Amino acid sequence: MRYAQGGGLTDAEREARERVRLDAVARFEAGDRNKAIAATLRVSERSVERWRRQWREGGAAGVASKGSPGRPKLSGAQVARLERELERGPLAHSWADQRWTLARVKKLIGRLFRISYTVEGTWRLLKRHGWSWQQPARRAIERDDDAVEPVEEGGLAAGKSTAAACNGWIVFEDEAGQSLTPPRARTWGRIGQTPVVRVRGRGSGRVSMVGMTCYKAGERSRLIYAVREYRGRKNQPKGFGSRDFRDLLVRTRIQLGGPIVLVWDNVRIHLTADLREFFVANTDWLTVFQLPAYAPDLNPQEGVWSLVKHDLGNLAAADLGQITRTVKRKLKMLQYRPRLLDGCLTGTGLALDA
Repeated sequence: MRYAQGGGLTDAEREARERVRLDAVARFEAGDRNKAIAATLRVSERSVERWRRQWREGGAAGVASKGSPGRPKLSGAQVARLERELERGPLAHSWADQRWTLARVKKLIGRLFRISYTVEGTWRLLKRHGWSWQQPARRAIERDDDAVEPVEEGGLAAGKSTAAACNGWIVFEDEAGQSLTPPRARTWGRIGQTPVVRVRGRGSGRVSMVGMTCYKAGERSRLIYAVREYRGRKNQPKGFGSRDFRDLLVRTRIQLGGPIVLVWDNVRIHLTADLREFFVANTDWLTVFQLPAYAPDLNPQEGVWSLVKHDLGNLAAADLGQITRTVKRKLKMLQYRPRLLDGCLTGTGLALDA
């Protein structure tokens, strides 16, 4: 069905209302009383009285529907301005959080243009111009968009050129961790009753993960990873150190069989003196690039972690070993799904090909 312009009625609904008015005119001419007409047509006596008055003054033409009065419309220039203001975000318009609701957009239209829209009309306006209700992505306030923009627009120009020159691989690295408390995942439940997932409240420990997604034009994408458990025992390492990164890079080079262009963030563990010495000593096969600060969305390895965490959603693990087994099983599966790894790269907006 097509909605009426401004009135909110479909064509079929408008036709049905017009038939009721015509039936009322026929009954007026037959001399029926208002109460009987209202009962037969299932309308109020007040409506019948209004139609009878219109019939007396203008005949059948006076009772005919004049159509919906419609609602005020925004011009193309006004819509363009509204979209610019919406893109600035709710914070720029004095709201404390960063959610655009229909009520807020309706209020913004009133502030900007002195035009009153209904909530339903606001929804239709936004849908008509390509807006939708979405789950937002989080981004750090400290992020320097001026530093990120060249990476997004130019792709991996520097790293790609270096890899092409040495016939090497572009390797993205990142770390992640998971405790016994699983991430929450959506599930079906009764309306008004929030589903409850039982998880273990006792126990400690953490599963640390480090992964490298490897890309090369004309080659199948690769995933190389390492997993470590931390159970809180004495002298047990909590995560991965600089020596572990060195060993993993050497293993990655052996598996890939060629030079590596490493792309990772600038967390403190990546900037240690022994790692810098390792990089200097192995410049014949290793080149390092750092991503801009607070830009995890540019690292395809983050997409791999999202896929892994999806399998951990609402998992009531009996012990830390179950978490480890689940993580390893998912990572092993991803090693045999190069298209998923390619999708993680596509999701960053970066590209290997010019």
